[in-house]
Amino acid sequence: MSESGDGSSERGRVGRRRFLGSAGTAAVAALAGCTSLPGLGYDRDQSSFDPEILPYDETYPPRDDVTMFRRGTRRLGYYPDAVVPQSVDVEWSIPMNEIGHTAAKSSPRPTPAGDRLIIPDDTGKLHAVTPDGERQWTTETGASTSLGFHGTPTIVGDTGYIGGYDGSMYAFDVRSGELVWKTSNWRLHGAIAIGSSPAYWDGVLYVVAEYNYPWQEPSGTMWALDAETGRPLWHDDRLWGMPHPSTAIDPATERMLTGSNDGVCYCWEFPSLEPVWEFETDAEIKGTIPTYEGGAFVGSWDGYFYRLDLEDGSEEWSFETGAVTMSNPGIDPDSGVVYVGSDNQHVHALDTETGEELWSTYVGGHVIGSLTVTADAVLVGSYDTNLYALEKDTGDVRWTVSNIGHVTSEAVPHDGRIYYAERADISGYWNDDAETVVETPGHAYCLAPES
Repeated sequence: MSESGDGSSERGRVGRRRFLGSAGTAAVAALAGCTSLPGLGYDRDQSSFDPEILPYDETYPPRDDVTMFRRGTRRLGYYPDAVVPQSVDVEWSIPMNEIGHTAAKSSPRPTPAGDRLIIPDDTGKLHAVTPDGERQWTTETGASTSLGFHGTPTIVGDTGYIGGYDGSMYAFDVRSGELVWKTSNWRLHGAIAIGSSPAYWDGVLYVVAEYNYPWQEPSGTMWALDAETGRPLWHDDRLWGMPHPSTAIDPATERMLTGSNDGVCYCWEFPSLEPVWEFETDAEIKGTIPTYEGGAFVGSWDGYFYRLDLEDGSEEWSFETGAVTMSNPGIDPDSGVVYVGSDNQHVHALDTETGEELWSTYVGGHVIGSLTVTADAVLVGSYDTNLYALEKDTGDVRWTVSNIGHVTSEAVPHDGRIYYAERADISGYWNDDAETVVETPGHAYCLAPES
């Protein structure tokens, strides 16, 4: 593990876009392809931005009728009121994912009312089930002709929002499953996929879209869309490399950021959306980046995990995993610990201030999905087909649940149960000479305390 508080690195990495200070903001904005679309009533005046700064056991936006991936725009994956049972049973499971594609799967998302869960799947269908597993409705979308859904819906009141691998954004009624609006990919400049989960703030959705040809521009664009109508309001097409991570918004530091397959973490001032800095790693950034106490926590395929200063993008410390690191980290703000998984088949608990490793636990396979932090445990899915519950303080394995395919969604605790999804059991995917065959569909699961 190396530490660096001045933005430099002991490994001497100097990239083409490694660091951009705020002094260069105007020049970058002039060249960046950042555009507000006129006449659509989008207020980017930062002088009126005065958010209520919530403690970390609460979430953003500060409304009871909003729920989203990783439990808020800071993307902490922190559920302080949830306690993981000492042992669990599978209460129910529903076939859900059937596509031969290794991307992390969508996570079940409870509605704000808590009376149902919305579960997207990789066939392009949206499902609503009660916490007891009773199906309420299933809706087929235009994403059924591509690789379906891999992001997780953001739900505001009775409306859910999600992007598909057809490059379109969808709004749907969570009570009936009926579509409210669809913003087609042609309105998003020909997007081919949206794998990220939208962030919501004050009537606006922020989401990243992917485009063909990673070596050409645009191959990634950050969009702001009107939540009521789906109209595009603003975009920034500087992103390269067909980006996957979900947007994070940190109101306390007035920053919005995401990563991309070009290895760059991009940061904007929020809500003015002026570019303020970039930080370049030596390989892809595919994980969503949580923010905490003025820091951004970034995993890279270059084998390192970083803490960056949200103010200026300088590197504060880095931890060497030695393998591709693409999971969505979880943070316990009460103890100042960040939990991250890697292709090294381990989960690491690190001090958020120093990057010191507190413990490391072997979990049998690659970790590419989300780590969930509760009051007493860390939940993490593995490529060995197990969901693990780890003791938060020691990393000891409390229990495992064996599944069919790789467990890559967020495990979501809700009212004493745990919900998650997996990919299908697929053969031949990695063999160019073999046909890819779905042996068994993946499932969405509900775990309950062992009876």
